[in-house]
Amino acid sequence: MQSKPIYVEIPIDSEMDKLWDSTQRPELHQQWDLRFSSITYLPKPDDDAQDFSYKTNLAFGLSIEGWGTTTGTHNSTNGSRTSSLHFGTNQAYSIIKEGKGYWKYTPGETLTFLTQYDYQVNFGQIGQLFDRSMFRPLIGWATALSFDVLKRWLEKGETPASQYLRFFSTFLLSFTFFFVWTYQGLLPKLIGRHPEEVAMTQALLPLPENYATSAVIVIGIFEILFGLLWLFYQKKRHLFGIQLILFPLLTISAFVADPAVLIDPFNPLTFNISLLVLSIIGFLFSKDTPTSKSCKRKR
Repeated sequence: MQSKPIYVEIPIDSEMDKLWDSTQRPELHQQWDLRFSSITYLPKPDDDAQDFSYKTNLAFGLSIEGWGTTTGTHNSTNGSRTSSLHFGTNQAYSIIKEGKGYWKYTPGETLTFLTQYDYQVNFGQIGQLFDRSMFRPLIGWATALSFDVLKRWLEKGETPASQYLRFFSTFLLSFTFFFVWTYQGLLPKLIGRHPEEVAMTQALLPLPENYATSAVIVIGIFEILFGLLWLFYQKKRHLFGIQLILFPLLTISAFVADPAVLIDPFNPLTFNISLLVLSIIGFLFSKDTPTSKSCKRKR
């Protein structure tokens, strides 16, 4: 099955020349585009085409290095500009082999900046399956996120570096809280039904042991559900805000149930304070983070 080209479109309230420079000058382009770690223009062979090399750093010290050629059209009759691109790499472990695409800049009440590109893949049918199922959605998402970072840079003046710091910090903290809540709900409460969990519940609620055990199970289910929210709920700042209230309450509850736990190693006081501090950081960093959802992904 033929894969659809990647298409991303976004309105940007900016001057045409400023947008053009931010996308055509490599020292500016590499700042906002998540797909590239560095871009280097090569000496021009003529007055039109511009050859360049690029590098994308991967994990564990690996990187993809490739080549490209771009041509720009500056004087369309409606004032729009187009930049066409031919790119590829000779590295055998790159999923992308060779591709073509373009950027288009259309004036209006706000500028419309869009791209469409497609590429051939390595590794035959296995490569095509991996591209359709994982890589193409990922590179499309990275393109859209980068376009939103560029938009915020030009419209609000916030540097791409500070935007990506907030975005990936929020992502890392969200995954951390997903792990903490699902782990605490699944192992000590649902699977292990740890005696200390039951005893603490009985100390807070005057329940027989069998009812206290059932209450622990219910609490565990709610903790798992709250953990899953960190994966699927988009407004992460709301979740950080809930935790700013929740962790102090949990600390007080643990102390009321059994004051002796405060002298235990890795006790609820130190654990919850650590999570509270992470929640404060997340609450501050998660405000107005860049998002791929601000882009149009289909024509």
